[in-house]
Amino acid sequence: MPKNSAEVIVIGGGVMGTSTAYHLAKLGCRDVILLEKDQLASGSTGLSVGGIRQQFSSKANIRICQESVKVFERFEEEFETEIDFRQHGYLFLSTEPQDWADFQDDVALQKSLGVPVQLLSPEEIAEIAPYLYLEDVIGGTFGPADGYADPHSVDMGFAKMARRLGVEIYEGTEVTGIQVEGGRVRGVTITQDQVSAPVVVNTAGPWAAQVGRMAGVELPVQPYRRQVLVTEPFEPIPDPVPLVLDFAPSFYFRREGAGILMGMTDKDEPPSFNTNVDWDFLDQIVDKAVYRAPVLERAGLMRSWGGLYSITPDDNPVIGGHIGGVEGFYCAVGFSGHGFQQSPAVGRILAELITSGQTSFDIRPFRLERFEEGEVVGEKRVV
Repeated sequence: MPKNSAEVIVIGGGVMGTSTAYHLAKLGCRDVILLEKDQLASGSTGLSVGGIRQQFSSKANIRICQESVKVFERFEEEFETEIDFRQHGYLFLSTEPQDWADFQDDVALQKSLGVPVQLLSPEEIAEIAPYLYLEDVIGGTFGPADGYADPHSVDMGFAKMARRLGVEIYEGTEVTGIQVEGGRVRGVTITQDQVSAPVVVNTAGPWAAQVGRMAGVELPVQPYRRQVLVTEPFEPIPDPVPLVLDFAPSFYFRREGAGILMGMTDKDEPPSFNTNVDWDFLDQIVDKAVYRAPVLERAGLMRSWGGLYSITPDDNPVIGGHIGGVEGFYCAVGFSGHGFQQSPAVGRILAELITSGQTSFDIRPFRLERFEEGEVVGEKRVV
């Protein structure tokens, strides 16, 4: 069991939680307890497809991912953990005129911020990925520094270094309540025990809203299922394979080991905690795969799974401190599928806020109050 008090309690053992705990300890705040109800990386992190990109439509998301990519590039050396980071690029395909107009605006913004990215014609796309059907594609964007990594390994790397710096991590330990008195956090409840702390951090992913309610705070975060399948070893698509994203149907694929990983968003599915595999929907994924890359018709299915995205109304996260007016209650939640790739930078941002009350990063676009204030600017590059 955890000790009965700490300086900071972090709820959630995905990459956002372990990154936050590590960065807190790195900044000198080492009296930190991280509590995970199951096992580290057992939730959205372990079920993530691991995409890492800088191609976003908002300055804030681009900046966060620029910093995070730099961390992933040196992760093996800094965290003594191999994460299989492959910078094989992200290739977005546009089949709709409005999407293509947005892509061009996005690339102009991305380039102004120093992102390596380029607009491509269908002929140029064919040079990168000759196995694609492109008759209906207007154009695309390609970020050569983008790619993907192994989320489980990243989580373990953050956790290993956090422990080395003194953070205590407890798995199989569920928080059942948050104590709030006089408008400020006093600690948490674990079954029948209490652990006091002046700071509690909500990095609970799909369960963020439930944790928020424990503190009397309503967070506009809902869980949505995302389904993925992986083929048997498949050589006809030659390496290196970028993460190819057919934007209109939200279909994507990339290399996974010797096979091909693919997934798609069911835009009609309501929110739930359901992670079961829907075989009828997997048939739709296969149909889209064979349409966009006809050679995949020859691939055999090896395995599949379902995971959860934590979605907000504008597809942007809630990041900040004293959330909902509760002193000492911090959140980094609702990343709408981008939490893994943004975790290195967001962990640092939260740690700075907790230890010094300020951060070098402008998190105003991610404040909870934006929904009431009507200053919502949604992220367009979501799947």
